[in-house]
Amino acid sequence: MQTIYLLIQLKTTNMENFSIITTREYLNKIGNKSFILMTLLLPLFIAGITFLLGFLSSINNDSAKTISVVDNTGYIYKELDSSEDIIYDLLNNVSLDEAKEISKSNSDYGLLYITNFESPEEIAESIVFISEDSPSLTLINRIESELETILTNENFRIIGIDINEIQSSTIFINLFQESFDGEETTRVDGIVKLIFGFFLGFLLYFFIFVYGSMIMMSVMEEKTNRIIEIIISSVKPFHLMTGKIIGVSLAALTQVLIWGAMFFAFSYIFSMFFGISTSYNAGEVILSSEDNGGLSSSALDMISAFMNLPLANIFIAFIMYFIGGYLLYAAIFASIGAAIDNQADAQQFMMPITILVIIALYVGILTVPEDPNGIVAQIFSYIPFTSPIVMLMRIPNGVPIYEQIISLTILFSSVVFMIWVGAKIYRIGILMYGKKLTYGEIIKWLKY
Repeated sequence: MQTIYLLIQLKTTNMENFSIITTREYLNKIGNKSFILMTLLLPLFIAGITFLLGFLSSINNDSAKTISVVDNTGYIYKELDSSEDIIYDLLNNVSLDEAKEISKSNSDYGLLYITNFESPEEIAESIVFISEDSPSLTLINRIESELETILTNENFRIIGIDINEIQSSTIFINLFQESFDGEETTRVDGIVKLIFGFFLGFLLYFFIFVYGSMIMMSVMEEKTNRIIEIIISSVKPFHLMTGKIIGVSLAALTQVLIWGAMFFAFSYIFSMFFGISTSYNAGEVILSSEDNGGLSSSALDMISAFMNLPLANIFIAFIMYFIGGYLLYAAIFASIGAAIDNQADAQQFMMPITILVIIALYVGILTVPEDPNGIVAQIFSYIPFTSPIVMLMRIPNGVPIYEQIISLTILFSSVVFMIWVGAKIYRIGILMYGKKLTYGEIIKWLKY
């Protein structure tokens, strides 16, 4: 029924046909139940998981771990500092086997057994930590650090070195960081930029494959059902392909905008809930921590670092690279869908595309954290198949506008070229059935 209605509509001009196909694809996608559910529920699901993990993490951190200690040296236990999360419990005059039984019966987290020797070096080599399960690396590193400090100080005492003099002579450095423009920066800024850049890159990766595959499956379905033979009699293949691509891309963009609006709404609710006020003053965010709902200083630093990101540039760049990257890969997916008529061939021809996107992710992961403006990151920021992901990972760290313009110019020029190539493949492949497709055959089609 939908096909008949579409054919009636298509008895118009070419431009009107393009508009009809685009509108039909767009309305079909946004009216789909799965689209509506994913749009509304996915942000809620992510927010829920984030808060749940944070809550569970706080519960886990609040539970104190009791560690039994057998100290045959007589001095190490005295120097161990119990805290809110680790409590040291001394066991006197017991053997190792007895200590194990006591620790088990008390449901202690672990047992620290320290054997006495003449030198601190020998003691250090004999210390054993016994537990039911494998302890976390954080806990082990903390215990090791405490023991190293205690035994080092004891070694200093034996040698005759005054610990107080060493401590009083020690100088600690906490570098004050700022940009050449005079803006203050912190270590947290770099972490937030890195995380946010990776998030944007992976988000674009997700949309490319989800919506690109959606176009490919739509074209394959119409081709397999022979519906395309009826539609193609009333509309040019180029208009049909570009209409599908634009329609689905508008649906994807609609989803992104809705998620963006929900994100800022959640951010506002979050700030109001925790009593965090943000104000911009000379490009600087001021966070009120007088009533911060119990947020730690590190959390406030991360929020401040996020708000100090070039959010306007990031938002505009994401939209532009989203459109460009999606159109580029969508043209390829549409061409593949038109040229094949089974899932086995689809996997074969999707492999090179998958490799290209994975390369972009790997380049971003390996190069951007080390040097976001390095030569490798810059080169892949101009290659159209990798630039959407790599550049989005770089922009939170600050990329000159002229570099972004050059990259976008190359990207959209490639989009025009790829749509032209895709249209030639689409025009011939859409009516080809039962023939084993090869890359050589596709090259021949480009000559027609």
